[in-house]
Amino acid sequence: MKTIKTFALSALLSATAFAGAEAHVSFLDREVPLDTTILATLQVPHGCDGKATTEVRVKLPEGFVFAKPQPKAGWELEVIKGDYQKTYDNHGDKVKTGAIEIRWKNGNLSDDFYDAFVIQGKVSGVEAGSSLAFPVTQLCGDAVTVWDQVAMAGGDAHELKSPAPLLKIVAGEDHGHDHDDMAGMSMPGMDATGKAGMDMSAMAAGAPAGETVKAGDLEISGGFAKAMLPGQPVGGGFFTVKNNGQTDDRLVSVSSPAAGEVQIHEMVTKDNVMRMRQLKDGIAVAAGQTVKLEPGNLHLMFQKVKTPFKQGDTVPVTLSFEKAGKIDLVLQVLSAQGK
Repeated sequence: MKTIKTFALSALLSATAFAGAEAHVSFLDREVPLDTTILATLQVPHGCDGKATTEVRVKLPEGFVFAKPQPKAGWELEVIKGDYQKTYDNHGDKVKTGAIEIRWKNGNLSDDFYDAFVIQGKVSGVEAGSSLAFPVTQLCGDAVTVWDQVAMAGGDAHELKSPAPLLKIVAGEDHGHDHDDMAGMSMPGMDATGKAGMDMSAMAAGAPAGETVKAGDLEISGGFAKAMLPGQPVGGGFFTVKNNGQTDDRLVSVSSPAAGEVQIHEMVTKDNVMRMRQLKDGIAVAAGQTVKLEPGNLHLMFQKVKTPFKQGDTVPVTLSFEKAGKIDLVLQVLSAQGK
């Protein structure tokens, strides 16, 4: 088994230094170990001729498999799925299909700033010493910049006008474990494990974790969060709410001392395309109906998490409903698979 290599944005890397060092889209860490799950951090240094970046599309090469993107606040997320050219082993399961393109959409990254877009995936089935190219399309409204050029064998990549971001593959290292879940947010058909964090139970004001909470006509049960990877800023939360009354209600917002912000998200897969978006108007809970927040569907997205959630700990949240008001709930942190 292999240890995940976290390729996070260094705190020592300032925007000024970055802009001066790199003029094109590139990876923060460009050498990655073979047969290892990694967090590939793609850096976008500027817009398109001064225009703000509104969409980033990344095509995933053969050999970069089981990919999961990291959600970004203010951006919608799409994952395009398709067939791999080969079959890959995922903890004993033979996998032939998966994510082949990632799209962050409807954002607004000013030309005055840079940002990073992170994809977790495993490098497999390629030779050490080879390179994987990740063609990127950068959209800025109606302006488009494509980074897809790859130097011929023996050629100089520095001479290319629009080089594709490259990862050079080096021999892998064996350290004992292989963690496979991005920020505790499993995509449909994908799972894994993660550890690290602190116990938030002392901060909770609601009922003990896992217990049913009743407030007026509402009954909330089955609350849990997923364990996260160390250093990841986002995590997922889930629960079931039942409206036993005769009046509709709506979950309008969620807060937690464990995170800088908690958003309500929806994840939908149609025609092999997975889309995730924030529900700014909240979630309707009709009279006599039950709404379930679960992996691959409706869920809470914890942004700017202060300390990654660790399996066995708890996370306090406050749910704000239109009619029922504020309800305190405690989520039990389960494994990254949600078991």
